[in-house]
Amino acid sequence: MTLKFTRLHGGTIALSLFSLLLLACSYVPFPKLTTEASEPAVEWSKHGGGDAEQRFSPLQEITPENISDLGLAWSFDLGVSRGIESTPLVIDGIIYVTATWNIVSALDARTGTMLWQFDPKVDRSKAADACCDAVNRGVAYADGKVITGTIDGRLLALDAKTGAKLWDVVTVDQSKPYTITGAPRIVKGKVFIGNGGAEYGVRGYMSAYDINNGKMLWRFYTVPGKPADGFENAAMAKAAETWTGEWWKFGGGGTVWDSMAYDPELDLLYIGVGNGSPWNQSIRSPDGGDNLYLSSIVALRPDTGEYVWHYQTTPGDSWDYTATQHMILADLEIDGKARKVIMQAPKNGFFYVIDRATGKLLSAENYVPVNWATHIDLATGRPVENPDARYGSQAPHTQMPGPFGGHNWHPMAFSPDTGLVYIPAIETPFVYAKDEDFKYTEGRWNTGADMTKTSLPSDEADFKAIKALLKGRLIAWDPKKQQRAWQVEHDSPWNGGVLATAGGLVFQGNAGAKLVAYRADNGEPLWDFFAQTGIVAPPISYELDGEQYIAVASGWGGTFALLYGGVLPQEEATPGVSRGVGRLMVFKLGAKAELPALRNLVVNKPTPPKSEADAATIASGKQLYDVNCAVCHGDHAISSGLVPDLRWTPYLSSDQALGLVAHEGISSAKGMPSFSNVLNKNDLNTIRAYIVSRAHESFEGKESTRQ
Repeated sequence: MTLKFTRLHGGTIALSLFSLLLLACSYVPFPKLTTEASEPAVEWSKHGGGDAEQRFSPLQEITPENISDLGLAWSFDLGVSRGIESTPLVIDGIIYVTATWNIVSALDARTGTMLWQFDPKVDRSKAADACCDAVNRGVAYADGKVITGTIDGRLLALDAKTGAKLWDVVTVDQSKPYTITGAPRIVKGKVFIGNGGAEYGVRGYMSAYDINNGKMLWRFYTVPGKPADGFENAAMAKAAETWTGEWWKFGGGGTVWDSMAYDPELDLLYIGVGNGSPWNQSIRSPDGGDNLYLSSIVALRPDTGEYVWHYQTTPGDSWDYTATQHMILADLEIDGKARKVIMQAPKNGFFYVIDRATGKLLSAENYVPVNWATHIDLATGRPVENPDARYGSQAPHTQMPGPFGGHNWHPMAFSPDTGLVYIPAIETPFVYAKDEDFKYTEGRWNTGADMTKTSLPSDEADFKAIKALLKGRLIAWDPKKQQRAWQVEHDSPWNGGVLATAGGLVFQGNAGAKLVAYRADNGEPLWDFFAQTGIVAPPISYELDGEQYIAVASGWGGTFALLYGGVLPQEEATPGVSRGVGRLMVFKLGAKAELPALRNLVVNKPTPPKSEADAATIASGKQLYDVNCAVCHGDHAISSGLVPDLRWTPYLSSDQALGLVAHEGISSAKGMPSFSNVLNKNDLNTIRAYIVSRAHESFEGKESTRQ
């Protein structure tokens, strides 16, 4: 089979895939943004470095000429290694960082000495409502308060000096599968927070809270509710005209689970809106429609939540093409005219430059191979779709990007000095096919896509061929020319966020457990540091006592790591030793500290229980496993190590033992809830038969290159 993909700059390339895939893709200076939001303090007091979210540091002590002298100043053990995605903040010599389960640590930014630590004691069973690991992306700071969101949907304010809790409010209906994984933002004394849970069947919204007491000030829903109940505002009434059927019964989705930006001159708050619930539009909105405001950038008034404008990147999204990815504000000269723009590289594979005052599209080109659409029509602002991509009534469609996106949550960065945007890009093919037996179940994955088609192949040759198609890149993108300036290849698609500095450097961590510094103008790698575990979090930079520091949190995780991290392990992982725990690592010139030695990794692989199931039962068990278990415990029942490997769990010893976990929920405090409302006893026994068969294959060495 031959698939056609849009090539960067408009042409086409041909890519031959194995048939099994059908079942399973010059320096230009720019003016700096003139608002104060673009001038991040040397402390790094805001999530993206400033309200414009450029992730650019004006510090320039560390340069290509002296980067070889950069060394580890200190590290702090976060105590976990599961999906560390936090952006640290540095204020008044204190660095604030979060880890799994929303634990906040305040450290001396010079030495790493812990000053205080706060555990919000979250309901860990809510981790099962987080599509993409029990992660969070950091805190916000203002007026002596540290603000954090929690996986169980709360928003808390802490005293920045002592860690004492000042207020604690619930922002969601906790009886529904809402979560918070994104970092709050603060503007004009208001704390803004969204939520996640679209895959599980919720209705998304953005809320504003008073920083002084936690009182909710306003709420903007991103998708309409049941029309018979009335609409909250004119924006919701308008949105309802673009939906059909009874979408509200599925929640609708549209969660605001990550990025925001703010322009103080225009007084506009920009929010990124996520995918629909379910993914498959033919189920949630059977007669089509744009389904506003899914997969959109929406501009709001921060004081009132009033809708101002929107731009929808993927009308009628059916592929989990969220527009929640990092947004950057900048002032660019386009066609000889100075324009205030907002830039985004959302999941759908196109890079957008939009007038941030009006929402008018200025340009859009694909930054990764794309085959769901041929291009973006600049006259209408809409994609020109490939009809085969609408899998509601079509044959399965092997597509790029897949739901991991061309770019996911990992923040990109913009350098006003080079005029380039640095994108942590992803290339992963995916087979979209309608789930013909779909039954909506609140609190469980409701994609409406047949997830059994996405498992990697068992045949070794086909596996290697498909693995070669999974790519990760650091792309330096010229937003004015809408073309790539340079790129760096990675061994894994799932790598870290990015920092650009005025010293002419770009920093990024990767799945190979290294933090790397590149020349900002041409991508030449200049320096790296082995972190003992993969890095997905973005670095920051700050200055104290005239010295520039680089800080980054390590700890590989997130949805790709959980699903494919065992099948496609980190390239730099050392066999026989642990990949280390999550840490905050801080670097400066001339420092020579070292990380603790790697520990020996002992994996107990007991003799599996006797396998008595027939081939049909095992095949049925694989289908149930792929739909209900693989997203956390790994494709082919091979765990990444972030959660237990079910092939070797003692609970595999009998149907009754496995039922204690999966039905009675004895491990809910560890993040494993009961599945009794989804899987009956026979389902569970069938899944166990598949896992037992996989344990025998692994124990008997029938897998030549995989664990």
